[in-house]
Amino acid sequence: MHIYESAENYLEAILIIQERRGSVRSIDIANELNFSKPSVSVAMKKLRESGYVEMDADGSIRLLPAGLAIAEHIYERHRMLTDFFQWLGVDAETAAADACKVEHDLSDETFRRLKAHVQVVMGQKN
Repeated sequence: MHIYESAENYLEAILIIQERRGSVRSIDIANELNFSKPSVSVAMKKLRESGYVEMDADGSIRLLPAGLAIAEHIYERHRMLTDFFQWLGVDAETAAADACKVEHDLSDETFRRLKAHVQVVMGQKN
């Protein structure tokens, strides 16, 4: 199944905000991603129609199982890549920005092998 990078970014942002604040609203996503509220509203409609999120009557957004799986997959990549880049000596801000660029395009095979290598070299269990 193919999902666009922008949808992955939205789902990941929802997961991050949910972990940080407990609940997620469109304005939180707009602030997190520096997008306009109308852009976020359009994206949330598409994600709802695709079965990735649901929205309560009060505007709270929740990841559905399919959306949660994608968000967790991308966020795991983001965290591991950020940690690895920082371990290499890259500053935190650049490491996080570069991880965002790489996390979507890296093949599953390459990520698995990189993750295994990082676990050995860095002694982590990502």
